[in-house]
Amino acid sequence: MKNEFEWIRSIAPSKHRRASVIKGIGDDAAVIRPKVGYDIVLAVDTLVEGVHFTKNTMPLKAIGYKALAVNVSDLAAMGAEPLYYMVSIAVPKENWEQEEINEIYEGMGEAGEEYDMDLIGGDTISTSRDLVITVQVTGRVEEYRQLLRSDAETNDIVFLTGPVGMSAAGLDELLEKGKDAWGDDPFIQAHQWPIAHVEHGRFFAESGERIALNDVSDGVAHEAKEIAESSGVDLHLDWEKMPRLDLFQHVPLTKQRKWLLHGGEDFSLLGTMRASLFQQMKKQLQKKGLSLYQIGEVRPGRGNVWLKHEGTEKLLYDGGYTHF
Repeated sequence: MKNEFEWIRSIAPSKHRRASVIKGIGDDAAVIRPKVGYDIVLAVDTLVEGVHFTKNTMPLKAIGYKALAVNVSDLAAMGAEPLYYMVSIAVPKENWEQEEINEIYEGMGEAGEEYDMDLIGGDTISTSRDLVITVQVTGRVEEYRQLLRSDAETNDIVFLTGPVGMSAAGLDELLEKGKDAWGDDPFIQAHQWPIAHVEHGRFFAESGERIALNDVSDGVAHEAKEIAESSGVDLHLDWEKMPRLDLFQHVPLTKQRKWLLHGGEDFSLLGTMRASLFQQMKKQLQKKGLSLYQIGEVRPGRGNVWLKHEGTEKLLYDGGYTHF
């Protein structure tokens, strides 16, 4: 590895996309000038080798791309516009080469370009074992327009902004086949190169409507439970209304349920809105080439999630990804 200062110079962007960056990489801290009339939105996430990725499940560029995209998805869930990111990376003294770390940063750079974000700082240290990547992102949303998971109300409908289950299906295939599974398979692509639904989030925030929102990072069941508990209501989901690709048709039901309800890392947005808004919102999003699916409704309750399937409704086990 290069020494720290050489490394900093090698990753520093030659120019910034955002005029609000007063000082980026190259000083003790970054300086930004927030726009009047906006609230600042912050999020941070960590990816650990052996937990979130391995060299067998993820191309190096995809590791970097995903490290940023998962954080951008948190901004999308708040209705925020992505602006900047900072990266802290702990590099093992063995098993990782300089060129490999460069590829990871290239992947982050591609995601930064896609979401119009500037890299404005970070930290690099050595570690005795697994690679650890921590990304902090900054966004902005119009004052009082942030979207919170605690804003669901009785008689709302529950919606998804896209299909779910694809990333989990891709991960299962990668764990079974390793690098032999890499390619254009849509399940593999969904896991390795996730898409944050920023356009949906911004559309919802700009509407000024009361909308509760979560990104599906830990599975539909888990995210629905978070909304239900935060809002003090029950969410009732309908299995038959869950958006899924034709590719799932020949997959056993037990595996479909595992992937669609508990898989996670899809980064579609799960939320609630007034029932009278849904068709209008759906039409407006369709004009933008974006989707919206109604999958249930909100009823009075105490923070539970229910699933209707073949005429029977049962309490849905959370079963999402947990970190401890």
